[in-house]
Amino acid sequence: MSDVDGLNGLEPVATFCGNCNCGCPELFVDPAAPADRRVVLTDDFGQRVQMSADQFSNLIDDAKSGKLDGVATA
Repeated sequence: MSDVDGLNGLEPVATFCGNCNCGCPELFVDPAAPADRRVVLTDDFGQRVQMSADQFSNLIDDAKSGKLDGVATA
């Protein structure tokens, strides 16, 4: 990980896509961050979203229940 990305110290969890070298969205855990910002999701445009584990858990629950299915077809 490059320090330029600001990703040093983050623990990688998942890469979404990974079939190219275009900066795919990734999911990280930042063990040094406050609890309300510990889960980090980056996109392929250099942006990031930080959230708590509870917020991420709610997102996962919504995905599993089908609430986000329409987003994939938008």
